[in-house]
Order: sequence, then structure tokens, then C-alpha cells
Amino acid sequence: MKTSGGTDAQKRRAGEAAAEEVADGDVVGLGTGSTAAHATRAIGRAVDDGLDVRGVPTSFASRELARECGIPLADLDEVVGPDAPGIDLAIDGADQVADGDLIKGGGAAHAREKLVDAAAERFVVVADPSKTAATLDRSVPVEVLPAARTVVAEAVRSTGGEPELRRAERKDGPVVTDNGNLVLDCAFGEIPEPGDLSATLADTPGVVEHGLFVGLADEIHVGTADGVSVWER
Repeated sequence: MKTSGGTDAQKRRAGEAAAEEVADGDVVGLGTGSTAAHATRAIGRAVDDGLDVRGVPTSFASRELARECGIPLADLDEVVGPDAPGIDLAIDGADQVADGDLIKGGGAAHAREKLVDAAAERFVVVADPSKTAATLDRSVPVEVLPAARTVVAEAVRSTGGEPELRRAERKDGPVVTDNGNLVLDCAFGEIPEPGDLSATLADTPGVVEHGLFVGLADEIHVGTADGVSVWER
């Protein structure tokens, strides 16, 4: 359920603008998706020029790209905890942005993305204009334990949502996350109170993580035709 829209130039402007926020010595969360990939590539070029950073990938795909770009990597448990340096900055994309809140999970990596993004001292979102909206209204990806798929689907219906199991595009069967779980794409229509829905989904047994990122973003960089528009909390 990856989203499309926006030009590559717009995505590149957003990603490269966010990469400029990275300072020497930082530990950086490396997001997943086409716009975040531009930030990762820009960081890789800076590493080639002598920048000293470590990256914490949010998915198998972001780990592979970071390796290609020559960015030294660290696992989350190496940098978060007692006497650990922490994550200075996370840069990640979004499937939809409204008033500082996000829907993520088009690449089925939202559980690990939320772990890294929430742990960061600063979380910078990169997006193109097609991802912005007045109110969140995209389907919300919900990662579920395989054995809990039916139970969670019924719970989603009881809250007014319509769950659909995400199917793989190039093989028979469902999408399986990096964590070995399944994804339900849950349509709720407009979501005027994302915090309430976030809490409801989080409290549902069998839910590993959902794609509502509420109150986490510190900045949002939106690439435009001729520059970057920046929203700050």
C-alpha cells in the first residue's frame, strides 16, 4: 500500500533539506521510503566528505540503502539506554500529514519506524505536497500478530473502521512485516481526533503497532516546486 504522488525533485528537496540538520557526531534515525531515501543518500555523501555519524535504520530496506551509502550503522539497543548516546535526530517520511500528525506504514515498517522516531531527541518528517491534508483520512496500517488477525479486524469494525488484509504484490498471500507479522489497512474515513483513535488501537489486544504518529513530529519539511516549506511544532 505504498503511496505515490509528488515529483522526485520535490522529494529530493525535502530529504536533502532535512539532511542538512545532521551535525558531526550525531546518531541519526534513518527512515524508510522514497523521500527519506533522499535524506539517507545526502547523509552518505556528507559521510564521504568526512561527516562523523552513526545511523539507526528503521527497516531492512533502509539498512541496505545506508550500507550502500557508506553510513556506519548501530542497532537501537546500542544507542538507547543507560550510558548510551541516544538518537539525536530521526528523519522519516509520511503517507499523510495533517496539522503535525501523520499516517505512516505504506511500506509496512511503521512499528520499527515509531520506535526510532519516538526515541529521537528531534524527529523531522520529509514529504512532498501530495502527502499534506487538512484532516487525516487515509487508511491506517495496523500491524497485528498473525493469530490475532480476525480478533483485531472485529475490534476495528466495532470502532467504525473497515479492515482489509494487505496482500503482497508479487507473490500469493499477505504482506509479512520485517517482524514476521501481518498488516490490516483500516479505513475510518476522516479522523478528526487522531489521538483518540491512536489510543483505541494501541489498547486493542493483538495489535503490535499502528500507523498513527500523533504529536511526535518536531518539524515537517515539504518539498515544493522551488524550495522547501518547513512546519515546526
